[in-house]
Amino acid sequence: MKNINFKKLFIYIFITLLIGVIPSIFVYNNIDKYELLNKPLLSPPSIIFPIVWTIIYIILGISIYRIMGTDNNRKNEAKLIYFIQLIINALWTPIFFGLNEYFLAFLWIIMLILLVITMIIIFFKIDKISAYLNIPYLFWLLFASYLNFGIFVLN
Repeated sequence: MKNINFKKLFIYIFITLLIGVIPSIFVYNNIDKYELLNKPLLSPPSIIFPIVWTIIYIILGISIYRIMGTDNNRKNEAKLIYFIQLIINALWTPIFFGLNEYFLAFLWIIMLILLVITMIIIFFKIDKISAYLNIPYLFWLLFASYLNFGIFVLN
């Protein structure tokens, strides 16, 4: 990727952030309940979550921008899995915070992890850097699944 199209890059980042943030708006009032839950060891302060997710969504936007900038004939397949996992990601929030269905949310995040692994594999075949950019996302989801399961067990 030699020439950066900043308009397209911004659009991919913006769409990713928008899809990621919109569900939080609808369950914002329930997010305060999180503070009252019994949480597993290693649970970070609540302020960490929006910071980490914002960084992850920006990196996700960069990775799909890179994929779509290639001439690879699998880029539409990569785009499809990208948006499927992003929507699955966004739906976790109302399941966990809106419905308070902690076990269902845990199963949902496991499905998301499998989708992200699939996405990384597809991205790797198209643009290795795009795949590597998503490794922190995968690790964060693994950590989030630990937290989710811990909350299910403790509550």
